[in-house]
Amino acid sequence: MMKQIDIGTCIPGGNALAWAKMARDMGYECVAVNFHMSTGDVDVRELAPRLLDVLGDSGVYVSSVGFYCNPLTNEEQKKTLEFMIDNVHLFGASMVTTFAGALEGESVPAAIPRFKEVFGELCRRAEDKGVRIAVENCAMGGNWHSNTCNIGFNPKCWEMMFDAVPSEAWGLEWEPGHQQVQLIDPLPQLKEWAPKIIHLHGKDASVDMDAVRRYGIYGAVDFAPQRTPGFGDLNWRDVFSILHRAGYEGNICVEGYHDPVYNADWEPTAQKHALNYLRFCRGGDFVEDIWGVTK
Repeated sequence: MMKQIDIGTCIPGGNALAWAKMARDMGYECVAVNFHMSTGDVDVRELAPRLLDVLGDSGVYVSSVGFYCNPLTNEEQKKTLEFMIDNVHLFGASMVTTFAGALEGESVPAAIPRFKEVFGELCRRAEDKGVRIAVENCAMGGNWHSNTCNIGFNPKCWEMMFDAVPSEAWGLEWEPGHQQVQLIDPLPQLKEWAPKIIHLHGKDASVDMDAVRRYGIYGAVDFAPQRTPGFGDLNWRDVFSILHRAGYEGNICVEGYHDPVYNADWEPTAQKHALNYLRFCRGGDFVEDIWGVTK
């Protein structure tokens, strides 16, 4: 039987308890706890039981714990990522999300040997713990020739990465908005890469082709602002259909705080709209056949 795809939201590790309360009360079905480059003054082992206590018996669960960093060049961040792999079970989860890392200022191919070394070790660690690692597809301001902290932003990169580290312990954390800003059509890509996708971020984009024609793609204007699902270009009904056909049984977690219109005081409005919109796109809630009409 086809499994329903749950709808969650990303919550910042530094303010996880307040965000978890919002997600719980709004009706989200899971949360993804995220840290960026550092855990700051958060004691992750202490946070886990407090967060689970906030979620209580609501049925809301932690889908993943993210530590987005550059493990290829920053040894301290690599150790923290290993710590997350070892301790994600405290949240009742078995997935850690992150970046692939990079050699800052160098090309994607230049980073592959180091990626093979580091992620080979991380995947062996994850396999031993029954954990999966999901690599997000955000370019973080880099490109093929000069990276910042993540080479895992493009399908040509993915081909090289999966060839270098063929472990089943890692896969993609795919987000269509990060592909739209590269002028990649997300839906054909999703059909091709769905078997390698183990987690999704719910974030969209609005591509302004008039801006592209007038100013190009090198940063003079923001031609593809990131949007909360329901406000961008993508028809998420197609996303759900493709995922279901591919047998995806994970979840989609909305990544907020990027929409240029519905932000700041309007962030909770955007979060609620995204939840309602994605519920609609998946066909609402499952309705059990009590009448026997499908028999």
